[in-house]
Amino acid sequence: MDSLHIWLTYLLILVSIVGYAMERWAIEAVAAASLAGFLLLFAIFPYSDATGHAVTSADLLSGFANPALITVMALLIVGQGLFATDAMARPTAWLTRIGGNVGAGAVAIVLISAATLSAFLNNTPVVVIFIPILTMLATQRGISPNHVFMPLSFLSILGGLTTLIGSSTNLLVAGVAARAGFEMNFFDITVPGLAIAVVGAIYVIRFMPRILTPREAQDGRVVDPGGKQFLGEIDITEGHAFLGLRARSGLFPGLGDLTPRMIIRNDQTILPPFDDIELTVGDRLIVTATRRAFSRALSRGNLKVKTLDPSGGDNGSRSNKIGPDMVMAEAVVAPGSRYAGRTMQFSGLRTQFGITLFGLQRKSRMARAALSEIRLEPGDTLLLCGREADLAALRGNHDLLLLEYSAQPIPQSAKALLATLIFVAIVSFSAAGILPIEVLAVCGAIAMVASGCLTIGEAARSIDRSIFMLVGASIAAATALERTGGAHLIAESALDALGGAPPVVLLSGLFLVIAAFTNVLSNNATAVLFTPIALDISRRLGVSPEPWLACVIFGANASFATPIGYQTNLLVMGPGRYRFFDYVKAGVPLVLLVWLTFTIVAPWYYGL
Repeated sequence: MDSLHIWLTYLLILVSIVGYAMERWAIEAVAAASLAGFLLLFAIFPYSDATGHAVTSADLLSGFANPALITVMALLIVGQGLFATDAMARPTAWLTRIGGNVGAGAVAIVLISAATLSAFLNNTPVVVIFIPILTMLATQRGISPNHVFMPLSFLSILGGLTTLIGSSTNLLVAGVAARAGFEMNFFDITVPGLAIAVVGAIYVIRFMPRILTPREAQDGRVVDPGGKQFLGEIDITEGHAFLGLRARSGLFPGLGDLTPRMIIRNDQTILPPFDDIELTVGDRLIVTATRRAFSRALSRGNLKVKTLDPSGGDNGSRSNKIGPDMVMAEAVVAPGSRYAGRTMQFSGLRTQFGITLFGLQRKSRMARAALSEIRLEPGDTLLLCGREADLAALRGNHDLLLLEYSAQPIPQSAKALLATLIFVAIVSFSAAGILPIEVLAVCGAIAMVASGCLTIGEAARSIDRSIFMLVGASIAAATALERTGGAHLIAESALDALGGAPPVVLLSGLFLVIAAFTNVLSNNATAVLFTPIALDISRRLGVSPEPWLACVIFGANASFATPIGYQTNLLVMGPGRYRFFDYVKAGVPLVLLVWLTFTIVAPWYYGL
């Protein structure tokens, strides 16, 4: 065993963890520096392990082709496809009705459902199922994303502790134990696992949101929950979904999130309250709504995009087709703009840029008039819709100031069913064990793009580069730690220190050691490392290996303190906009709670 490589590996891992925790540099920058350090170490000072195989650059870089990493990246694309098509709108609405008017109620139902399902399904696809649902719930209710996604990951892990099939780690430990002659049954870990899950769930649901502070978006602004109201206009034509709607109690219930402000019928103006009014062909309905409501109306065909004829003129024709490259964005009319004083109808935006103007927000009071007749003023915020390339042409325009971060794709509601089928196929085939999850995830991501549920650009943007670099660098560190014997040295030293302790103390100490390892290596690597050690301890003590194998299972699953410890932690890192230290401050108390619960329950349950 080469002490130089071991101690230099320890040093690089320590420096990397400190770099992640300081948050002074981007995660991907620290990960890249860590990876470079390991590559240089084994290139300048070559090393061969106990079997005589050299640790090469290919070994250290193999993490970037790791199936777990590829699976996470592909599942992020699949999840974006579900969100882009609004496929989770109905499940979200159903959960919202059950959860009541308080957003926390619906979120709690989702989290508990995820934990319950994780007992019988692998927790990775369970998290994938609920990420788009929680995304929509958090957006609709104005809940900070980092208050929901880390709890989702942690509760899915806790739920997976209650049965043998709840986690791949559980099955891995059972497989190693079976080869050593000890069989584990489906519910062998259920009682202590349920105790740990209940205690952990109380902490996650009641206390963890207080620890996690709301995270700002990457541009430095707190994420807008989407409550800004715009004034818009809808033409009621033949076959329109709103045709024939009748007012009840002065309102039109069938309009959903669109609030009616005025109806223009021929030369007559009808103002609220609308008593016994029925929408007819030719009506111009003036509404106020959020950008999200306008976006959904577009995706459902209730709003129509005007198109240009091939000769370049505006023929006023209308098209229901909303492609995956159609986006909605906001722009501000600049002081001295040449658009100031023009009406929205004759702004020329559609002729010049191929962009349709759908809404207007003005700080001062606007006169009651048809939207097309309102003259633009400096400071007005416009709601624009067009192809991504057309809106990009507005960048740098001094008359209309495009708000870069406001651009969002319009949901492809027409393809919601297709996206749902792709997703259900991934989850079903994975749960049935027909194909490996990495194969299904990659095929599903390709199907999302090929079917038009997502554009290539959207798929590329859904991949989080910080996760990519973090996993690749972490696997390089884990490879160095295992191949140099550093991991085995720490494990043996810890057990030697506890050598003369009673079995209960030794079991508790082993749990802490395993929990520390699983947050630096990975849950599966830790399980493989410690299962033989646990079996050896039980043989030396002359006791049943059951409590020691349970210790490995629970300890290896206690990967709450870092994003690299468990695959689901990586899945929620992007949607929740978490940093490395968020996992440390929220996860370390949970690791300690799980350890204390196991230390109390295990001696009683296993009769130690």
